[in-house]
Amino acid sequence: MSRTPPHPTREQIELPLVLDCLSDPIRLAIVYQLAQQEPVSSELRCGDFNGLSGKSNLTYHFARLRDCGLMQTRVAGTNRFVRLRREDLEARFPGLLDAVLNSAAKDADRLQLVAECDVVKAD
Repeated sequence: MSRTPPHPTREQIELPLVLDCLSDPIRLAIVYQLAQQEPVSSELRCGDFNGLSGKSNLTYHFARLRDCGLMQTRVAGTNRFVRLRREDLEARFPGLLDAVLNSAAKDADRLQLVAECDVVKAD
């Protein structure tokens, strides 16, 4: 039995589901943090986001992000690593992710996107 959760194919990613998923502040914060860490590391552990919410609530949000195609999860031992599916999103909806992230960056303080996460900051 595979422990890797199912992911939609590139062709199965739908714009209404992506936009609905990004409308939640916690999910937007997760995507924003993943994008901020891309220059340092393409993936982060699920536990790196504990500062955003409780574990069970984060599990729900990670599942929603995975189900709509925004994020990919990789299981390694007891850890789950997540990364943005930037290439797939860019192929399906050119410029969408960058537009969302640029807009979110402008409102990061108001949206509280720069949360007290355990995420390692780039030097």
